[in-house]
Amino acid sequence: MFITYAPHNPYRGQDKFRVLQRKANPLGLSLFSFILAQHDVTTQWLASLPFVDSQRIAFYGLSYGGKSAMRLPALLDRYCLSICSGDFNEWIRKNVSLTYRGTYMLSPEYEMPEWNLANTANYAEMAMLIAPRPFMVERGHDDGVGLDEWVGYEYAKVKRGYDKLGIGDRTEIEWFDGPHTIHGVGTFQFLHKQLKF
Repeated sequence: MFITYAPHNPYRGQDKFRVLQRKANPLGLSLFSFILAQHDVTTQWLASLPFVDSQRIAFYGLSYGGKSAMRLPALLDRYCLSICSGDFNEWIRKNVSLTYRGTYMLSPEYEMPEWNLANTANYAEMAMLIAPRPFMVERGHDDGVGLDEWVGYEYAKVKRGYDKLGIGDRTEIEWFDGPHTIHGVGTFQFLHKQLKF
């Protein structure tokens, strides 16, 4: 049995969170600077509950939650594993492309270029910050957030990194024929395997 905790992250409320991102950027911060502090406190609280195994707090996020699944476990080691659904991508290219129709350059989602991210890490590098903890990607072929080829390119670097560390069994990608959604098939198997249920 899994217990699910679904925090209310500040990426809700139409454009209110985008304004927060804009105000944070000149300070060298991003929206995730605030979300990180929120998760630091909530995972401490979760770990203190008598019915929670503090060694098996996992992160599974879809869409903006998938962005969180890349950024938060990379910095908070209280998460024992991470599953990124509907977001894993060749992130820098998606942010700067002028030819891909799903680019953020031509989107009303103006907060996506995050402070200094392209200069420091793409998704493969963020995943390697999660290592040696388990990491998984869930990818629907019809998910408009990216292209399978871009996702495969970026994930190949993750798989190679885990293999080189001798922990290749701790990372997976599940491709499924579907849209931008939680598929919940290979990911639940991954959770059972990695959490040793």
